[in-house]
Amino acid sequence: MKITISFFNSLRYYFLIIAILHRAGSLNPVSAVCERSFVVGNKVYSFSLVSPLPNFPHGVLSEDGFYKVAVNKTVLWFQLCDGMIFNHDPPRCVDCLDCGGASHCGMECSALMAKNIGGYDVCTTIGKVTSTTTNIIDNQNPHKGVIVKMTSSGSEHNCSLSVSVICDSNRVLGPHSLEKLGTCDYAAVLQHPSGCATINVHGKGWGWFGTLMIIVLCLFGGYLLAGAVYRHFFLGFHGLDMIPNLDFWTRLPHRTQSFFASLVRKFRGPTEGHRNSYSPVNF
Repeated sequence: MKITISFFNSLRYYFLIIAILHRAGSLNPVSAVCERSFVVGNKVYSFSLVSPLPNFPHGVLSEDGFYKVAVNKTVLWFQLCDGMIFNHDPPRCVDCLDCGGASHCGMECSALMAKNIGGYDVCTTIGKVTSTTTNIIDNQNPHKGVIVKMTSSGSEHNCSLSVSVICDSNRVLGPHSLEKLGTCDYAAVLQHPSGCATINVHGKGWGWFGTLMIIVLCLFGGYLLAGAVYRHFFLGFHGLDMIPNLDFWTRLPHRTQSFFASLVRKFRGPTEGHRNSYSPVNF
C-alpha cells in the first residue's frame, strides 16, 4: 500500500514538473526571432525588441496586450514578438476558429483583422506567433529600425502583416495607419525606442599571422604533452624529467643570448678591447 501511494506521489510530481517545463518553454516562443544582430561593414547592429527599457519594461510589447488600428470598416489587432492577450475590449467577430474561437477570439494568434461584410464583422487571421521573422529595414541606413513580419496560411489565401519598428529614442508613436500591399498582405508603422540598435565595432579578427601563431602554439603544446606522456608511462620519468628534450630547453635561453651577442658584434665590428688584447709578434 505504501509503495502504491509513493508511486502515485512520484507520478504526480513528475507530471507537475513536465507541466512547468512546458509552460516555461511556451513563454515568448519567438523572443529569439525578435533578438537579431546584423553585420554591416565592420559594425554589428543588435536589435532586442523584447528587452526592457527604462520607460518600457516590456520592450516593444504593448502593455495592453495588443496594438489596435481602425481604418474605415477594418480593425486590426496585433502584438509583436508574442501572442495577444485581451483583458478588455476583445474582438467580437465571426470565423475566429483559427485564433482562439468564439470564447477566446484573438488569443491564439499574433495578428487578427475584422472587416464588416454585410453588417457582420468577419475575422481573418493574418499572423501567427510561430511564423514571425525580423529583418533590417534599410541596409544602407541600419539605424532606421527593423521590420517584424508575421504570416498565416489559410485555406483560401495566405496573409501577412509587416510592422516597421522605426527607431525613436524619445517616444512611442503609432500605429495610426494601415497599408494594403496585396490580396491579404498589410503593413503598419510603429515608432518605438526598441527599434534603436546597439552598435558594436566588429573587429577584423586575428588575421593570418594570429592564426599561424595559434597553430604553432597548439602544435608545440601537443608535442610537449605527447612527449611527457610517453616519457612518464613508457620510460618511467617523473617531474621535470618528463619534459622531452629537457637539456635543449634549459640551454635555449643561453644559446639565444649568445646568438644575439654574436649578431651584435658582427654588425658593430670588433671592439677596442679585442684589438688591444693581441700583441704584435716579431719573427
